[in-house]
Amino acid sequence: MTLSFELFLLIASILLFISLLAGKTGYKFGVPTLLLFLFIGIGAGSGGLGIQFSSPSVAQYIGVVALNIILFSGGLDTRVSELRPIATQGVMLATIGVLLTAFITGVFIYWLTNNIIQSVTFSFIESLLIAGIMSSTDSASVFSILRSKNLSLKENLRPLLELESGSNDPMAFMITIVLIQLLNTPEISGWEVVLKFLQQLIFGALAGAFLGKLSVKLINKINLDNDALYSVLMLTVMFFIFGFTSFIGGNGYLAVYLGGLLIGNHRVVHRRSTMKFFDGLTWLFQIIMFLALGLLVEPRELLPVAGIGIIVGMFMILVSRPLSVFVTFLPFKNLSFKAKTFTSWVGLRGAVPIIFATYPWISDVPQAKMMFNIVFFITILSLMLQGTTVPLMAKWLNLTQILPQKRKLKEFDIEFSDDIKSATCEITVDKHILKQGNRLMDIDLPDHTLVAMVKRHHQYFIPRGNTHLEEGDSLLVITDNEEAMRETYQQLGIKPME
Repeated sequence: MTLSFELFLLIASILLFISLLAGKTGYKFGVPTLLLFLFIGIGAGSGGLGIQFSSPSVAQYIGVVALNIILFSGGLDTRVSELRPIATQGVMLATIGVLLTAFITGVFIYWLTNNIIQSVTFSFIESLLIAGIMSSTDSASVFSILRSKNLSLKENLRPLLELESGSNDPMAFMITIVLIQLLNTPEISGWEVVLKFLQQLIFGALAGAFLGKLSVKLINKINLDNDALYSVLMLTVMFFIFGFTSFIGGNGYLAVYLGGLLIGNHRVVHRRSTMKFFDGLTWLFQIIMFLALGLLVEPRELLPVAGIGIIVGMFMILVSRPLSVFVTFLPFKNLSFKAKTFTSWVGLRGAVPIIFATYPWISDVPQAKMMFNIVFFITILSLMLQGTTVPLMAKWLNLTQILPQKRKLKEFDIEFSDDIKSATCEITVDKHILKQGNRLMDIDLPDHTLVAMVKRHHQYFIPRGNTHLEEGDSLLVITDNEEAMRETYQQLGIKPME
């Protein structure tokens, strides 16, 4: 059906609102939000509500912007100090591991479609292309599930998988682009392919490192009158890094991630407000991207590829991904068998493979629409099977540890810089707290703990030692660190987790 722009905005806002509610539900029950967003898009498309969207180019543009924001934000939020112990393992998994996954899966697809399945046949290069498209993982949705269950992972697995998810998308992209060139230009030599691959990798890494350092100086030196414009400046920097790197023949995705990593690990002005801006922007474009990809697929076209999709998907989950992980980690003795097994299970397909599947479609590669549908089906299979069982797998392998849940500030809308290591919380005054008296000095507070502000009804004031407190008052408490905060909870008889 044809939509006016006003009606389009109305429907888009409704879909976004439904996606937000679905995301909240998925976060609570441990269901991958990506899966819910995709289903909402499918339901709103031609097979459901009847919204017509059939442009892989538009979906690709949305995906490129979203992937830039996701990778850049991931780099900003990653601490180099956490990556150092596992940097070698993570980089090898994001490069050698991706190549192994693509090659093993590609060989299997070629054998399967030329010997077993008669409905479709792929050449060896086409088989490798499908496998290369699906060779990257999507750990972002995995850790949203882990955070919803308040879980942390042993053996440095969380930073390991975050590093892999942030750096393996460029490798999969390079594989995809090179194989598309091989299909469209069969006369291209092997040396040209290797040189193109190295050019993308080297130019992308150098541009990301150089422009990231240059951006830190620019952001700190420039003097913008409106503080809100620093977030816009950071967004501009991100797009420039991607555009310039792609223009000179490098891998823009790799450059964007490295640029974000360098900027995020240096002191820049208005860092916290910028991080919040990118956090919200990341969620917005994730939702938009997932909805667009869901709208793009024709549900009736998924059924014919269900057979090959299930077989290839299960092969990747049970054979190629585990084999790639164990082979890649052979030189490393610091990771246990359980850690390698869990890493294998977290080979979760996400939105990135679907975005990459639009490239052969736009490039008019033979059977490109069939490839897109197979990738889409395998993504759904992976999310349903692996995405919903990641916490269970982590617990079964005894790789989880429960972290105390932080109390969020509700009555006091304040935040400190990350450079300030103090911990803050708010405490509601009750009879138990006032048992020794109703003055602030009567409350048994440990050393290095300060009540900075009191909220009574709708009034805020800074207390003194002789300030009288009432039941229902909200106290803004500041301590040296999280350990001191837990001690404060203990002395006041407050449970550390809500």
